[in-house]
Amino acid sequence: MDANLRFWRAEGQSFFQRFLLWADVLDPLLLLKSADEIRTTRLLIQNSGKTLNEPIQNDEVQAKQTFFCQFVLHTYTTGFTLFNGNGTAKAEEYSVQQKQVVCGLGAISYAACIGAFPLFFMNRYTLKNSLMQLVVRKLLPAPLLGLMSAFTVAVVRSPEFENGIEVMDRNGKVVGVSQKAGEKAVKETALSRAVLFGTAFFLPAVITYFLERKKFAKTPRALASVRMFAFTSVLAGMLPVSLSMFPQCGEIKRADLEPEILSSTEETELFYNRGI
Repeated sequence: MDANLRFWRAEGQSFFQRFLLWADVLDPLLLLKSADEIRTTRLLIQNSGKTLNEPIQNDEVQAKQTFFCQFVLHTYTTGFTLFNGNGTAKAEEYSVQQKQVVCGLGAISYAACIGAFPLFFMNRYTLKNSLMQLVVRKLLPAPLLGLMSAFTVAVVRSPEFENGIEVMDRNGKVVGVSQKAGEKAVKETALSRAVLFGTAFFLPAVITYFLERKKFAKTPRALASVRMFAFTSVLAGMLPVSLSMFPQCGEIKRADLEPEILSSTEETELFYNRGI
């Protein structure tokens, strides 16, 4: 058994243990940008605050920018998923990787289109109902982002539940390749990714909405700063939470595996590498 997997199996049995481990590894300060990037961001905020009442962007440009941001985000997360999935049981590694890349590009494009859909819908059809505007513009994008994040994970790691992944006994000996274990690993990772991005984008949107309604943020620059701080804080807190939702060294009961694996071992529980 891989040393890292053995460590996670020994030290990451409970949610609290996994949370502490990920909190140590994922220092929130690492999420902060450099001083030059901070100065650039502040300058952009100042400029946007001065020209907020001016029509500096039309609706078509805003929809294109939303699509581009979604495309970049899903490209990064898809690449991360591709390199941190379970790479076992690949009979033809090159062809599988090629298939994953092609499917990943399609999933990224589809997810970006779905993510930009609320803004496109708002621009296409003027909604007079303020509640509908709140739902479509403020609340709907976050669940869509979480759903699409899970979708990209499922697409990129689809070879794992098509071809299966290795399952091991308590001593780390590989006893077979299981499609059911692969399906379980992909589902767990997809769910954790949906929780991460769904929460990280939903909570800041709700917070800034109520601050805007209560007029706690007097200027657009202050509101933008609050939004950025809220997003960074929620993302920093949710990252170790999402990674700790399921054990890194996953467990699956013997009765849930394929018949050919049942005949090769007598152990009641087997283990697999979930990936991240």
